[in-house]
Amino acid sequence: MNDEERAYALLLGLFEGGSRYWSQELAKLGAELLVDRISSGAYSDISQAPMSLAQRFESLNTTEIESQICASGAVLITPKSPNWPTMLNDLYVPPMSLIVKGNVDVLGKLERSISIVGTRKPSSYGMGISTEFAAGMSAKGWTVVSGGAVGIDACAHRGALSVSGSTVAVLGSGVSSLYPSTHLKLFREMQESGLLISEVLPLTKASSPRFLIRNRIIAALSKGTLVVEAAVRSGSLRTARDAAEILRLVMAIPGEITSSTSDGCHRLIADHTAELVTSVDDLMELVGPLS
Repeated sequence: MNDEERAYALLLGLFEGGSRYWSQELAKLGAELLVDRISSGAYSDISQAPMSLAQRFESLNTTEIESQICASGAVLITPKSPNWPTMLNDLYVPPMSLIVKGNVDVLGKLERSISIVGTRKPSSYGMGISTEFAAGMSAKGWTVVSGGAVGIDACAHRGALSVSGSTVAVLGSGVSSLYPSTHLKLFREMQESGLLISEVLPLTKASSPRFLIRNRIIAALSKGTLVVEAAVRSGSLRTARDAAEILRLVMAIPGEITSSTSDGCHRLIADHTAELVTSVDDLMELVGPLS
């Protein structure tokens, strides 16, 4: 790593993703100057219980962080990297940098990608639909993006892999602390033709807030987001709202009117937030011009 990359890595160790304030400071100062200001105590007035920001910075070990990234088999990419997905810059709070593991060439193919998200407790209908759509889009040369979670996410990833397609998982954990552990085989398969992406250091454990925070990245990395089975309070609706905020196409699959797992999809359609789609051809008519 060069000095600038080390500065970005330190920032990953200091901050959770999704902080507008620190994202703005990074954009204004650059990584190296921001790290210098933090180390000098320039932000001492910002409360960071139980330790001050400067104390937390002192507790970090640059060599250990760099070794952690190298040992994971992943690489750090920053907004200055030539393969940085510029689509992320549309976010109000883009990630400071990313840890990526797998086939990094996929980063150059995200201009033709679709996010597929949905409930962690899908019906057989939802599982079949997400698998079918992922396989159909992959067969047409599109990359499938999702969150690596159980349920619809896993079906989308497997659907893409079933036709030897590329699929990307945006994680709520580090790439060396993969969650859920039941998907370790799936994650290994994904790395051959696809990619694991995280905005935390490799050994960072999963946490509930991180899954919501990472949803904005899922939304931004694709031309559009397809919601397959989601309850009204589903985190998948957060992804859909994140996509709509940055003017990405949002689509939803209709389900049974008696099914609570389709209530969120029906709400998106009724609110005119999402386009109703019932087939891969429907989806292609919507996203085709965007590519």
